[in-house]
Amino acid sequence: MSVLSVLKFEKSDSQQFLDARGPRFGAAITTALLALLLITESWVLLIFIFTAFALGALLGPKATPYAIIFSKLIKPRLKGQAPLEDVRPPHFAQVVGFIFVILASTAYLLDIPALFTIAVGGALAAAFLNAAFNYCLGCELYLLLARFRSWISRSKSLENSYYLPSL
Repeated sequence: MSVLSVLKFEKSDSQQFLDARGPRFGAAITTALLALLLITESWVLLIFIFTAFALGALLGPKATPYAIIFSKLIKPRLKGQAPLEDVRPPHFAQVVGFIFVILASTAYLLDIPALFTIAVGGALAAAFLNAAFNYCLGCELYLLLARFRSWISRSKSLENSYYLPSL
């Protein structure tokens, strides 16, 4: 599934699912790394986080290093049926996280510490909410925007459903 199809809220013919526990595991690692980045301001750590979010945003949440660790090491040890979720909301959340990391990277390169702190802090808050409370802000934003887009398209079709002669 491409980034553009996620951003356009398109439905695909083959709906993709992922284990819902995977993004929460990734969020826990992301929380720790972003907190460490906020403390150390390490450019090496910033590059790693940038790369992880880039992979998630461009290739989907299953392509992140954390998802690979989860699928190879953690998931085989878990018992019971895996709860599945649509891949589009977590993919959108990865895009939102990537935007925050791009902003943080730009602030780091331009030596704007306040913007760097705000961008990393925003990403950290979202990752913490997902890791601690299983509340994905990016996923909820995706669902809200999808509903809004659906509402807009329904209202447009109602406007166009009236046959009014042109004057």
